[in-house]
Amino acid sequence: MDWTLLPIVGGVAVLLAVSAFFSSAEIALFSLPIERVRELADTPNGRRLAETRENSHRLLVTLLVGNNVVNIGISSIVTVVLVTYLPPSYAAVVATLTATTLVLVFGEILPKTWGLANAESWSLRVVGPMRAIELLLYPLVVFFDGLTGTLARLAGGETEIEREYLDEK
Repeated sequence: MDWTLLPIVGGVAVLLAVSAFFSSAEIALFSLPIERVRELADTPNGRRLAETRENSHRLLVTLLVGNNVVNIGISSIVTVVLVTYLPPSYAAVVATLTATTLVLVFGEILPKTWGLANAESWSLRVVGPMRAIELLLYPLVVFFDGLTGTLARLAGGETEIEREYLDEK
């Protein structure tokens, strides 16, 4: 075994865990009915949850920016590693299949299944870290929020299309 790969494999595992965090947080935060969010607002974390859900579009952009940066990082690392061991044409295909499988299984499907099954408790646990992440990613979130809002208006669409779906839950 090539022991120089151990830190790289560890780094990919950490990135997959971060991807799982974003995916599970997304489904938990958005699947919780707004009536339940309002009921939970009597507690400190419940109040943070209600405040966070008030700007659902900003929350969604934060989650998507974070998750996409992490997932693209995983793909990039896997590609760089495989290019050193395989011819580039094979490396691209193997990296795409490998990264896609890892991200779908460990970064999306399993975490979202778990997040949906534990929506209330997970929402209350992740709302604090998500607010910190929103501050950390603030410049990117504002940029992409503004860009997508402008593009949506130019295309004649709504800028916060998810609001009508969330408010009725």
